[in-house]
Amino acid sequence: MKKLFQNYKYEFTKNEKKLLSSFCKQSLKQMEGNNQYFAESKAFNSILTKINSEDETIKLTKDEKTRLTFQMKQNVDHIKKQMNNSWFIKKWLMNSLYNQYNSLLNTHFK
Repeated sequence: MKKLFQNYKYEFTKNEKKLLSSFCKQSLKQMEGNNQYFAESKAFNSILTKINSEDETIKLTKDEKTRLTFQMKQNVDHIKKQMNNSWFIKKWLMNSLYNQYNSLLNTHFK
């Protein structure tokens, strides 16, 4: 049965906040200047300001959570494809990043 109301309050560790902050900055850099991604850039700006605040609990809106989850899933899938098509050294370097994003996705957003 699907939940009627869902809680969008998250408590991230210091490392998770850094990872999410860098992810949001990277996404904003890719979307800047393109009017097609206005809603996404607005959501990621809002997420970034909430992550950079000193609050222990971060409350996201449903829209912010869905956009962040979708982008993180896309990023994890892309990293996985990159790892499958690369040599040993690149796989070894990307494995840490893949594990961090995947654990963050599985811990908080599934």
